[in-house]
Amino acid sequence: MGKPDGFLLYDRELPAKEKVAERITNYKEFIRRPSEELLNHQAARCMDCGIPFCQNGCPLGNVIPEFNDAVYQKHWEKAYTILMSTNNFPEFTGRVCPAPCESACVLGINSRPVTIEEIEKNIVEIAFEKGFAKPQIPEFRTGKKVAVVGSGPAGMAAAYQLNQMGHEVTVFEKDPEIGGLLRFGIPDFKLDKKIIERRVRWMAEEGIEFRTSVNVGEDYSSDDLNRNFDAIVLAMGSTVPKDLRVYNREARGVYFAMDYLRQSNKRISGIPYTEEDILTHGKKVVVIGGGDTASDCIGTANRQGAKEIYQIYYKPEQPAERDETMPWPTVPMLLQVTSSHEEGCVRKWAVNSKGFETDQNGNLTGLKLVEVEWHRDPVTRQFVNYNEKPGSEFVIECDIAFIALGYKHVEHQGLVEQLDIHLDTKGNLMGDDVEFRTNQQKVFACGDARKGQSLVVWAIAEGRKCAEKVDEFLT
Repeated sequence: MGKPDGFLLYDRELPAKEKVAERITNYKEFIRRPSEELLNHQAARCMDCGIPFCQNGCPLGNVIPEFNDAVYQKHWEKAYTILMSTNNFPEFTGRVCPAPCESACVLGINSRPVTIEEIEKNIVEIAFEKGFAKPQIPEFRTGKKVAVVGSGPAGMAAAYQLNQMGHEVTVFEKDPEIGGLLRFGIPDFKLDKKIIERRVRWMAEEGIEFRTSVNVGEDYSSDDLNRNFDAIVLAMGSTVPKDLRVYNREARGVYFAMDYLRQSNKRISGIPYTEEDILTHGKKVVVIGGGDTASDCIGTANRQGAKEIYQIYYKPEQPAERDETMPWPTVPMLLQVTSSHEEGCVRKWAVNSKGFETDQNGNLTGLKLVEVEWHRDPVTRQFVNYNEKPGSEFVIECDIAFIALGYKHVEHQGLVEQLDIHLDTKGNLMGDDVEFRTNQQKVFACGDARKGQSLVVWAIAEGRKCAEKVDEFLT
């Protein structure tokens, strides 16, 4: 702890953002760079709390009080070394992680938590600027070859760790660029793709081979995969979207959210695509879902010049602060007001989608909704079920609707079937939390493909743990 009374002297303060009117004209990151003084003050708020619950709240176990102390002392290289000891890609998590560490911060009991995520992001960016962030070239090689299928955060983390352990790693990616969800699912205004490209260049310099536009199971056979590699890591993510089973689901103008975001990211990066254009300029847009993907659709639609944007969520509006149903240090289900919400949208709470209205040609004209009343469990106080309110149905006019309800499981067709990988009851790859090994001896699974839809920080943690088990198997 750098300053014993820092949490009393300084309030939580985040860096300024570009004004809404300016930032929605482009897809650039809009959070301004904080001064070192601001970072110093924010790091000084970290308390000598005895038990660092923030570390337990972080799936990676980041050593947060120690790097906060180093930031307070302005020992940037030390802070970077501490941070990189547990997190391969703080430049990613510092931008897109929902920061469960901050929910567990002891200061959050009766005040606002330390700005851990912002401090993390700036530690690594300062390290790049000052030149002590450098590629780490392995000093020896084991001669063992590992294939990593999928280049999302789990696959990249597994590849990074296995390469540092001395194994020869090849990463296969079916898309034309590396990054998976980070590359094609998250808009540039949240994560500039140059940040991903910078890390990929370093990993290639460190010895990792990247093979893009290769769909393993089609372009590269599963037999060749088994024949050419000593171990295989499946990190393809959870990519099969949850659908909305209502009438007129097939209406023209209804899309899965990820199809919209993938295309937008490709267009911005100049990557060719063959699908029909999905553009919201001058249109009335409805986004169905309450998570980050839905928020990203709102931000993207605003930048494309949508006329109106509605966000639909089936649960009631969450409270702005903790209540008795979410005591510290649990992750609170609070009202999320993202930068995309700030840019403009109308949010509808406690409504259920009933179906899509169309014109005689099958084009979308509206979304039919009904209000719902939720009931709490008398003991846990959690929402457990709801009833639709009679006579409360209404229609929101719209030209485009995006379904952002999350993902069911990994894609089964192709490689998973060819390798005969067993699945759990939810359709995820079978692989336990300890060994990460599937029913096939040298095939391992990690990330959303094994765990199901989760956070970027969990994916990195999965990739790191899986790499340890692969290394044990090989050596």
